[in-house]
Amino acid sequence: MNSDSQSRAPGRWAAAAGVVAVTAGVVLGELVAALVSPSLSPVTAVGGAVIDAVPPAVKEWAIALFGTADKVALLTGMGLAIAALAALAGVVEWRRRFAGFAVIAVFGVVGLLAVLSRAQVTGNAIPLPLLAAGTGILVLRWLILRLRDWGRDPAGPDAPQAGAAAGTERRRFLQALGGGAVVAMVGGVLAAALRGAAAGVSELRSKLSLPSPASAAPPVPAGAEIRLSGMDPLVTPNQDFYRIDTALTVPAVDPDSWVLRVTGLVEREIELDFATLLAKPMIERHMTIACVSNEVGGDLIGNALWLGWPVRELLAMAGPKTGADMVLSRSKDGWTAGTPLEVLTDDRDALIAVGMNGEPLPLEHGFPVRLIVPGLYGYVSATKWLTELKVTRFADDVGYWTPRGWTDRGPIKTSSRIDVPRAGRSVRAGSVAFGGVAWAQHTGISKVELRVNRGPWQAAALAPGISRDTWYQWQLSLPLTTGQYEIQVRATDLKGQPQVEERSPVAPDGATGFHTIRVDVTP
Repeated sequence: MNSDSQSRAPGRWAAAAGVVAVTAGVVLGELVAALVSPSLSPVTAVGGAVIDAVPPAVKEWAIALFGTADKVALLTGMGLAIAALAALAGVVEWRRRFAGFAVIAVFGVVGLLAVLSRAQVTGNAIPLPLLAAGTGILVLRWLILRLRDWGRDPAGPDAPQAGAAAGTERRRFLQALGGGAVVAMVGGVLAAALRGAAAGVSELRSKLSLPSPASAAPPVPAGAEIRLSGMDPLVTPNQDFYRIDTALTVPAVDPDSWVLRVTGLVEREIELDFATLLAKPMIERHMTIACVSNEVGGDLIGNALWLGWPVRELLAMAGPKTGADMVLSRSKDGWTAGTPLEVLTDDRDALIAVGMNGEPLPLEHGFPVRLIVPGLYGYVSATKWLTELKVTRFADDVGYWTPRGWTDRGPIKTSSRIDVPRAGRSVRAGSVAFGGVAWAQHTGISKVELRVNRGPWQAAALAPGISRDTWYQWQLSLPLTTGQYEIQVRATDLKGQPQVEERSPVAPDGATGFHTIRVDVTP
């Protein structure tokens, strides 16, 4: 080995020691969190703080780029950043004693501040980042000492060892490094298993029998579903339903201990447990819900059959006081949404939902209880893992997204989408079948039209909607010869208002514009 390689080798091993040490600390923090603070760990706290801190434009970029895999992307990015800083801690500790310890200590302070910033913080969660940092420092000290022993000789603190002695110390360091990595790996698996309280809750969910609805959903009209190849189904399967939220890990909520509290400007505060909720007269309704981050032509929208108790009945029991105009709903993980009081008390079927497509809510979609409000984007209405409804005023409270640049009401905008053929696909000349969906939740769709190369609008065949709270499917066959075509779609609601043509971004209150695709027609 030449002198350059010899000089670089200790730095590489020191970097590896830093990664193993910090990993061990992080794993221990997660392992202890699984035992004493299942709802909040150092990693989820830091991840949540990152989500809160980044500008809305960055969030929208992440959702547009990664879609529903944005949480995986964030966790992967966090892991890479932690590994890089851990390697740095090892290198600087090798070069200057206590410098690497200081880097890890900063980890601990950042983790502590993140934990303290979370709504679900408890006394048990507070010391966990410090425990993780302390463990990382101790393991790094142990590994760096082993690394120094590898490079020292009794003749002097930095003299190279010779022969068997150097080989022995090398083996000791590598054994320590490998052993630390194995222990961290096993601890990570154990932490994942223990934090899999979701597995226990999933078992409870699988054994849960939902009550029969007192008011069943109206039957799906004949012809409501258009069966074109490539079209999304009229009712979105649970496993395909979009998921956008701020929870890095899915909250595991035991239905036996779940309680919904109604507080704030009410005549009577109410606490409702799960068994009592299931005994209420449930109704079943098809409803389409959408994320405000849905771009024109996007897929952050889905239609499902929901089972729940009308929110208006619970609020009537509580008796909202004069002057109240908003309900602040709170999730198990601390997320909040501000919903206009009038949409929770009018004749629309806003639900305290317990079922989705004939089964209990999936864990990632809010089990055991969530809100579903037709006509509003999810950021002001679709609270998952619901724990509180606070009757209040817009002047006094704000939901999670409002201070981050979004409007406080969030009515869903009329929109439409071309699903068949997909943008950029080639099709054969002749009669080309187009199909898609259109929506104007709680208003309904009266017609859908297509135009080719900015020519005249042509009416599509509009399938009957399940209700004005769901999307509608449409289809139209167009005779197209060889060439390239621009196809646009627009919808008009039941009040006669066409969707807005002007393009606007999703912030601050939802995207507008005609979905436009380009199709290559081949001989």
